[in-house]
Amino acid sequence: MSAPLLELGGVTRRFGGLKAVSNVTLAVPQGEVIGLIGPNGAGKTTLVNVITGVHPASEGTIRFAGEDITRLKPWQGARRGIARTFQIVQPFPEMTVLENVAAAAMFAGGRSYGREAEREAREHLDFVGLGGVADQRASALTLAMRKRLEFAKGLAMRPRLLLLDEVNAGLNATEVDQALALIRAISARGVTILIIEHLMKVVLSLCSRIVVLHHGELIAEGTPESIVKDPRVVQAYLGRRYAEAAGAARG
Repeated sequence: MSAPLLELGGVTRRFGGLKAVSNVTLAVPQGEVIGLIGPNGAGKTTLVNVITGVHPASEGTIRFAGEDITRLKPWQGARRGIARTFQIVQPFPEMTVLENVAAAAMFAGGRSYGREAEREAREHLDFVGLGGVADQRASALTLAMRKRLEFAKGLAMRPRLLLLDEVNAGLNATEVDQALALIRAISARGVTILIIEHLMKVVLSLCSRIVVLHHGELIAEGTPESIVKDPRVVQAYLGRRYAEAAGAARG
C-alpha cells in the first residue's frame, strides 16, 4: 500500500447539537480509488466539505501530503491539489464551456490569463469528450455533458486528490459506463480519487477499497469483497438480499 496522501484523525463536525460527522479516522493512499458509501444523511458530503474546508472540522486533524490542512480555506486546499465535483452541477451558465474550464485553470491550476489557460482548458475538454462544444454556452449542455464539464474543471485544477460527489446521479446506463471509463482514465494519470456513490455496480467495479459511513460514524472499511459481507454494512445499507446476490456474482 502506498503512503497516505490524505489522513483524517478523529474528525468531527457539529452543527449545533448535531454530530454530522463523528470521530472519523481514515487514510487514503496515494494513487488509489476509494469509495465512500452509506445511507442518505450518513454524512458523506459533509465529510467531503470538511476535507475541502467548506465546513471546518469541529475536532480532529486533516493532513494532506504530510501538511496539516485542518484550518485551510477551500481555495487554499485547491491550490495544494485538492479538487472536487458537486452532486448538483452548477457551471457558470452564461460563460462558454471553454471559459468555465479556463477559469478553473487560472484559479487553482496556476495558469496565466488568456491563451495559456485556454490552451490547457481545450486539452482537458478533449480528454473528457467535450472538445466539440468548447465554444457553446454551458447552459446549453445536457446533464451528462455538464457532468463531464465538472471533470474537466477538476482536472484543470491539477489535482493530486479528486473528490467526486455522486457524479453518476441522473445518468442512464450508457452514460454511467462512459463516466466509469473516464474515472479510470483519470486514475491512470496518477490522480487519487475518493468517490461518493450510491450505485454499487460502480463502487464494486471501480474501487480498491470502500469506506462506509452511518449516522456520521465510520462503521466499516475494506475491500469490496469484505464490505458486501460485513454484517454492519448489510444491516445499515445494503440489505441482505443485495449482499447475497453481490456475493454470488463476485464468487
